[in-house]
Amino acid sequence: MLRFAPSPTGSMHIGNLRVALLNFIVAKRLKLPLMLRIEDTDTQRNIAGKDVEIFKILEQMGVTWDQLVYQSANFGTHLDYAAKLLDKGEAFYCHCTPEFLESKKQEAVQAKRPFRYDDSWALLEKESNPNPVVRLRGSAKDMVFNDLVKGSIHFKVSELDSFVIVRANQVPTYNFACAVDDFNYKITHIIRGEDHVSNTPKQILIKQALSRVLNTPETPTIYAHLPIILNEDDGKKMSKRYEASSVQWLLKQGFLPVSIANYLASMGYKAPKEIFSLNDALEWFELEKVSASSAHFSLSYLRHLNHEHLKALDLESLARVLDIEPAKAPLAKLFLEECSTLNELHEKLSAMFSPKDIKKDYEGQNFYEKCHTLYTALKSMEAVADFNAFKHEAMQKSQLKGKDFFKPLRILLTGQAHGVELALLYPHLVPLLEQILVLKTEHGC
Repeated sequence: MLRFAPSPTGSMHIGNLRVALLNFIVAKRLKLPLMLRIEDTDTQRNIAGKDVEIFKILEQMGVTWDQLVYQSANFGTHLDYAAKLLDKGEAFYCHCTPEFLESKKQEAVQAKRPFRYDDSWALLEKESNPNPVVRLRGSAKDMVFNDLVKGSIHFKVSELDSFVIVRANQVPTYNFACAVDDFNYKITHIIRGEDHVSNTPKQILIKQALSRVLNTPETPTIYAHLPIILNEDDGKKMSKRYEASSVQWLLKQGFLPVSIANYLASMGYKAPKEIFSLNDALEWFELEKVSASSAHFSLSYLRHLNHEHLKALDLESLARVLDIEPAKAPLAKLFLEECSTLNELHEKLSAMFSPKDIKKDYEGQNFYEKCHTLYTALKSMEAVADFNAFKHEAMQKSQLKGKDFFKPLRILLTGQAHGVELALLYPHLVPLLEQILVLKTEHGC
């Protein structure tokens, strides 16, 4: 079984979505179940409704899961296992106060050596601190584990000192809750961000201790830690402060879910083709081929992918994703010459079908008069299918020509001074001219 384990503490980051996508792809390719585990034990940071937002985003991306678990439901099991570890001597109570530990850290800093917890400190403050934490005993030897992406990862015994698994307030730590759940649900593949590499030895030690205490074989686990995503501005880690790091923001900007999934699944991966869907990736994706190097996020490249996916849509599908009437879809298709997102297409269509405010948007009384003259002429004409015939009759009725005719015509028909050739647009405008030819005046429409 694989698991994707987001926390409902904020908007989904593209790095988290990348993890979800790769877990889904690998689970499908291996024909293994995928668990969605909402890690909601940090009650102070949980945000109401964020779990539902996670569900919605994953569904939009085409990611499905076989089992849904809220980690808080396992709280009793976490504490029960901690008690078993204490009983068997795999864990112990530590009465060290935060002040004592801080003083030891400062001593290490002054001595220019790494701070390491010493088990002999555990009972020094037992009389003054009646609320101990629970620590798992550290390792007596170095630890090496293989990572499908990063290769062999080595931790020295000096880095594997005893660590807290239950806080003084009786709340399990992240690493303990995570490892217990991975152990209980027999997770075989752990695919996550490389910021979790440092957590891995602790979680391995917890699972090894649980296996001994419960006399239960530990499920062999394959690890794959994905490199962080760097932003395109300064090449640093793409933090949540960078608006494009939010999946919700990208969707609101008009990027298709299939385009976002395409981009994230191809980061650090030499896919056999540039444009693909999640279902396509199920045919050829291999986790071992993900690059160990950090990937740079490029909004312009995502725009390119989105443009290609939009171009590939048929008119019915384009109308559906834009949520417009089918008669407007051919126009949207033409606007793809200069648009790359749903929002940009909406802007073009909105300008075309909104009342044209000539006095506000275009300076000069003379220009307004030309527009109004042409507008009057066009309103008096019958619909003509042929653009040249339409143009000829409009010139005759308005007595305008050259740029005095074409610029007002473009603005009256499209709401913009530049864009796709009118000759290409016009055949699709004919049945919609009544909606399009609306001029805004000082007195309204």
